[in-house]
Amino acid sequence: MKNEFTVIIEKDTEGYLVASVPELPGCHTQAKSFDQLNERIKEAIELCLEDYDESTEFNQFIGIQRIAV
Repeated sequence: MKNEFTVIIEKDTEGYLVASVPELPGCHTQAKSFDQLNERIKEAIELCLEDYDESTEFNQFIGIQRIAV
């Protein structure tokens, strides 16, 4: 069975694209292009999943909310 994960993509101050997976703490990577980022985040997810077994339940990503302060 394949798992689907939410990937959040941001652009840092140096122009790198940074991808992180909220459901997998510590799962993130960066790249200069979207194609390269997509390949790298898939690899990062696969590596993170090695730490879990088939019975692992992942947190469900609900959404992002902007709050003005």
